[in-house]
Amino acid sequence: MEEIYDLAILGAGPAGICAAIYATRGKLNTLWLEKKFVQGGQIVDTYEVDNYPGLPGITGLDLGETMVKHAEKLGIKPKREPVLSIEDEGEVKVIRTKKNQYRARAVILACGAAHRQLGIPGEEELSGMGVSYCATCDGAFFQGGTVAVVGGGNVAVEDAILLSRTCKKVYLVHRRDELRADKVLQDKLFKCANVELVWDSVPVAIEGSEKVENLKVRNVRTDEEKDLSVDGVFIAVGILPNTEKFKNLVALDEGGYIIAGEDCVTSTPGIFAAGDIRTKQLRQVVTAVADGANAVTSAEKYCDV
Repeated sequence: MEEIYDLAILGAGPAGICAAIYATRGKLNTLWLEKKFVQGGQIVDTYEVDNYPGLPGITGLDLGETMVKHAEKLGIKPKREPVLSIEDEGEVKVIRTKKNQYRARAVILACGAAHRQLGIPGEEELSGMGVSYCATCDGAFFQGGTVAVVGGGNVAVEDAILLSRTCKKVYLVHRRDELRADKVLQDKLFKCANVELVWDSVPVAIEGSEKVENLKVRNVRTDEEKDLSVDGVFIAVGILPNTEKFKNLVALDEGGYIIAGEDCVTSTPGIFAAGDIRTKQLRQVVTAVADGANAVTSAEKYCDV
């Protein structure tokens, strides 16, 4: 007969990794699936994580690897299989991938989120040719050049600081007249002499023939447009939850996030949501790992194990 797991965990970011650790320690028969080769979620694209307790200044890649090694030490590794769908058959949930079909009594959705796009001309056409969503990944390609970062939150400011260390000039384009980033990051940014703030402005087009050559921006107060001659554009305007496959499985809010509280319980019995994918006030590594632990605790109660 087909094996029925106690728990299936989808995703191997901080929430998924922590869930795998707790599930393994709890002796649950666990299936762990992840679509990417590298585990760690979005943190592997972060140059420096300075707000995770006990590990100040650790790189995102190192933190992700450390978490994965913890899980591996307990004897669990994710299977690299993209999930196509999940079906709720009451006491059993059916998870279908391209290669297999799995059955589990409970499922933790920890699939994270993806970078939000601007949706302007040139963004898609020049993606990988100067348009990037990861300064940590691609910043080295623009050493000595001029780049623009779009956004005003923590990620955008972190990207601008990182790029200022190797680039000749960095523009930070933000639609408002003040940043949303943490004050400590803003203080670091304002000390970067080669960073220029482009306030009250939004990008309207990314231009170039075979690579990025220009970013056209519009001032939202005056409607005046101007050109920024740049070699690259780094987009950091937020994230979108990876919930498209689950919209008919669990209730979502207006932003597409799965509605679930601190206990990670969703509208569907036996389905739990952890990490950036669920409704919450703060989406950071520390809240993601907390979700992973809470989700397993709720799953254990549901399965009565």
